[in-house]
Amino acid sequence: MWEGKQTKGKPIMTRTFRLLALGFLATMVCPAMAADKINLLIIDGQHNHNWQATTPAVKTILTDTGRFNVDVATTPTNKDPKDAWAKFKPDFAKYGVVLINYHGQSWPADVNQAFEKYMENGGGLVFYHAALFSFPQWEAWNKAMALGWRDNKYGDRITIDNDGKIVRTPKGEGPGGGHGPAHAFEMTTRLTDHPIMKGFPAKWMRTVKDELYHGQRGPAQNMTLLATAFSAKSGGGTDANEPIAWITPWGKGRVFATLLGHDVPATTQSDSAALLARGCEWAATGEVTLPPMNK
Repeated sequence: MWEGKQTKGKPIMTRTFRLLALGFLATMVCPAMAADKINLLIIDGQHNHNWQATTPAVKTILTDTGRFNVDVATTPTNKDPKDAWAKFKPDFAKYGVVLINYHGQSWPADVNQAFEKYMENGGGLVFYHAALFSFPQWEAWNKAMALGWRDNKYGDRITIDNDGKIVRTPKGEGPGGGHGPAHAFEMTTRLTDHPIMKGFPAKWMRTVKDELYHGQRGPAQNMTLLATAFSAKSGGGTDANEPIAWITPWGKGRVFATLLGHDVPATTQSDSAALLARGCEWAATGEVTLPPMNK
């Protein structure tokens, strides 16, 4: 079924971020405060994006909802000695959901095996923006991801036509992963009754500049599409409705992916912040108590 200025390499919490997040965070603490808090783990440490800035922003968004306890596991860098990876042993069983803000070296085999067991037993997984670049050789990971930043030979592409129907473009045809310059763009809710999307407008405009990914590729099986955005050719796009948010199963576990959030302003705008927080809650519990974006 298809259902403010950043300083590279240094975590910051700018006045711009606080102002952007204020309206969203003020509404996020109401119904969830009575619920038990969810333990959430962010994994970062290597990336082609500024994870040193976005991880603190994501952590603040989630903790300020009152719904999450957030820990961060930072991997070794690609310049550290190989034995540094021996210390990277996240205890996944402690967490209701794991959020990936990572794109880099493969994790050690025993960590991969532990994570697969965690998901098979009912864990939660959230792919945040360029986490969709990660681990092209990990079969189970890519099945759960459904779509990722790959070349056009990797797998199928999914778009939505003007009648709202799924269009599947086979591997080898059409574009692979890409995006035009960061810009504002219109979002469309594709599954209005799903817990993550319930209460979101049918259409809304992202007023902050963000990267609109197109040509994502993968197995694209067992995915439920939640939201899309129109990728205009005038903005370096594909003239197609591209997937932006979706869910998939992994064993007894739940997976949520959102492509929004290239940098701190794009992550902390009320729509992307609400989508991320609600997706994390759903991945952990199968339900959503947090309110949608401010309209």
